[in-house]
Amino acid sequence: METSNGANSDNSNVASLPSSSSNGGNSRIQFPFLRFIRSPISTLLEHTGVLRVRPDHPYSEAHPLIPENTNSNAQILNNLNSINSNDISNSSNNNGEVSIRIIGAGEQDGDRVVESDGENDQPVSGLGLGTEESVEVTNGFNGNGTSGSSNETNGESSAYQRYDIQQVARWIEQILPFSLLLLVVFIRQHLQGFFATIWITAILFKSNDIVRKQTALKGERKISVLVGFSVVFMLHVFGIYWWYRKDDLFYSLFMVPPKAVPPFWHAIFIILVNDTMVRQVAMILKLVLLIYYKNCRGHNFRRQGQMLTLVEYTLLLYRALLPTPVWYRFFLNKDYGSLFSSLTTGLYLTFKLTSIVEKVQSFFASLKALSRKEIHYGSHATSEQVTAAGDLCAICQEKMHVPILLRCKHIFCEDCVSEWFERERTCPLCRALVRPADLRSYGDGSTSLFYQLF
Repeated sequence: METSNGANSDNSNVASLPSSSSNGGNSRIQFPFLRFIRSPISTLLEHTGVLRVRPDHPYSEAHPLIPENTNSNAQILNNLNSINSNDISNSSNNNGEVSIRIIGAGEQDGDRVVESDGENDQPVSGLGLGTEESVEVTNGFNGNGTSGSSNETNGESSAYQRYDIQQVARWIEQILPFSLLLLVVFIRQHLQGFFATIWITAILFKSNDIVRKQTALKGERKISVLVGFSVVFMLHVFGIYWWYRKDDLFYSLFMVPPKAVPPFWHAIFIILVNDTMVRQVAMILKLVLLIYYKNCRGHNFRRQGQMLTLVEYTLLLYRALLPTPVWYRFFLNKDYGSLFSSLTTGLYLTFKLTSIVEKVQSFFASLKALSRKEIHYGSHATSEQVTAAGDLCAICQEKMHVPILLRCKHIFCEDCVSEWFERERTCPLCRALVRPADLRSYGDGSTSLFYQLF
């Protein structure tokens, strides 16, 4: 009777394994959208394999994300050590065939009857091991019956880490609806500011792309197009400042603090608008430079690149100073006490001074590069050197115009190699390091898109 019951339970356990594995495979292949709506973080972690796949029931303390093992590793080791050598020798005499049944974790541990093909059946102490536990035990023991302590330690640490991830995921899922609700209310309170910020940011990105494309056209760009873009950019700047004429946006442009202490989000808005509009004005200046060098004789594009770089570094220095009046007024709030406000204001000005030093150095470096007449990556080539090289530029495939001899002895047009060194530091032919690591160039007409908030 006991043998038949064990066999029946064995069959039931064996039959249940493929179904559970098939369910786990389906849950990994087919993304559960309904479960994702209820608990998005946990579902994503399960889908990526960080956490084990849960059964299709709501989360509760009775059904955690990671199933707990009824048998600890210590119990498994004790049960395995309790098998004496006599049982092993007796079972080995039964025609050399022994069948050992692995029962599920939910069944009670105890003595189980092990069926053999011989006449005498030997009872062997059965272990309540699940599929995962049996694999761990097999891997944790060598041929002599000794366990690997490192594997056991790694398994426990991995289980604790997954449990911590489970708890963090559940905590995020609990606060996520309330956080989204608060975000919606916050956006509604500052709806106009959000729309204005998105609008001016989109215009800024598009304007930067336009200036870069016009710079890349070189001699093919049209004066009417450049003038049209300049007028549109100017109208946009005037329109924004006219719309917010009552919000004290002009004061910080002239390094004057606002009249009243601005709230935090209003201070952020003032800085964002001014930072974006100043870059828009710089783009207008860059378009004017493109118009000037389009009509300039000789089309000195190297000089044009140096001027664009100088404009950008001047802009970076001015943008670093632009938030200072707003934050000065914000920190110098007497409501917090004179000592506290003076301390915070002094710390802010100290931090700001240390960050501006680098901007000043970059500005003077770009100004020095503009005043330098010689070419720091080569020299002008003679007519004999150009004739020996074939009088054909390898970049533009045309006759050389103002040829430049690089340090690696290759010759190119000045405009072509200047544009090349806007992006690279090596020779276009032999890839030798020619241009030293100096100031970053903005000769392509690009503008820094990162906001300067502090």
